[in-house]
Amino acid sequence: MTTITLSFDNGPDPDVTPQVLNTLRCHDLQATFFVLGDKLRDRRRLCERAHAEGHWIGNHTFNHLVPLGMSAEAGVATAEIVRTEALIGDLAHERRFFRPFGGGGLLDRRLLNGEALARLQSEAYTCVLWNVIPEDWMHPEGWVERALALCFAQEHALIVLHDLPTGAMKQLDRFIVSARDRGASFQQDFPASCVPIERGRLVSPVDGYVTDLAA
Repeated sequence: MTTITLSFDNGPDPDVTPQVLNTLRCHDLQATFFVLGDKLRDRRRLCERAHAEGHWIGNHTFNHLVPLGMSAEAGVATAEIVRTEALIGDLAHERRFFRPFGGGGLLDRRLLNGEALARLQSEAYTCVLWNVIPEDWMHPEGWVERALALCFAQEHALIVLHDLPTGAMKQLDRFIVSARDRGASFQQDFPASCVPIERGRLVSPVDGYVTDLAA
């Protein structure tokens, strides 16, 4: 039987995030919201609501402009992580979740640079990746079928969706209902295979995700 873990990146959005929260509440599901610091500054109440309803809040960098592994300027990666964590504040989970920007969902060495890796380790972050990218931002009307196919190819799927104003999250209810009708269960915690760093400790190889391990 397939287990699905829901996660939402790039919010919060004043219109879409409440819609997502309402849908999750209707189905009694908890997810993780990986938020951008630049958006969180003016929309923290949305994250406060999510946190109060049992959802986890994670760090997804401040600007989300360039994957950290593509940044060679000293201090940039640290700032992207630290500025957002400061804004999350007491909404952070004790495991301090961080998800790098993948540039289209690719799992490669662009995710992190050596500076970012060092910060995640020294500050005891838990790095959360993914194994299902249905590209909802590109296919707001048709992502559900792709998501179902990808999820049911996994024993435990960690899906990345986006609470952005693309119209895609109007299909969230249909996805949840369809997945359950096919026998899937939902779980908030992540598959171990998608967590290479747990509270700062390397639990699986990260060479394929880091541009310069010696930086």
